[in-house]
Amino acid sequence: MSPLGVSENQAVADVGHLDDIKLASSKMLGAERRAFQATMALKFCAGSPRQAEAVFGWSRAAVELGLHEKRTGIVCVSARLAFSGDKLWEEKHPEVADALWALAQSHSQQDPTFHTTLSFTRLTAAQALDQLRAQGFAEEVLPSASTMAEVLNRNGYRLRPVLKAKPQKKFPKPTPSSPTSTPRTKPSKAGQSCD
Repeated sequence: MSPLGVSENQAVADVGHLDDIKLASSKMLGAERRAFQATMALKFCAGSPRQAEAVFGWSRAAVELGLHEKRTGIVCVSARLAFSGDKLWEEKHPEVADALWALAQSHSQQDPTFHTTLSFTRLTAAQALDQLRAQGFAEEVLPSASTMAEVLNRNGYRLRPVLKAKPQKKFPKPTPSSPTSTPRTKPSKAGQSCD
């Protein structure tokens, strides 16, 4: 009997596929990977996490958890993703964020071409911070200038100055006597011949 738990003839064919099985497992994440590992452990290792660890090099604990998930039908979900990471500044300080949106809205204008939904603003991050300080918000609740720029940009306010409408250049109007307004060659008449 081979370490795969199958006959020698079948084991030789499956040994050639070990790398493919390992590669397939490495491309998956979380519950999907554990379910795949549990299926392969049941198929090739008689449901033994220790044997799956020896044959495939997988974590014995992950294979065991995958086998339990397969047996019970309950998938374990990590709470780390839901409870890790820092909240966005807007979520931490909603009252300051509301004041910032009112301030940014008063300084913004729509893209004149209406090609995008972004609002262009003359308000820089440093100016926004100064105006929020003037409104009486404490320094502890205000972010740095770079974070303020990210907050405004993330919420649809493009941080660049709005260009004022430039007058069009004065181009000379073509006159009939100018050389550019008349064709260089005269069209020949269709009915005439050169006798």
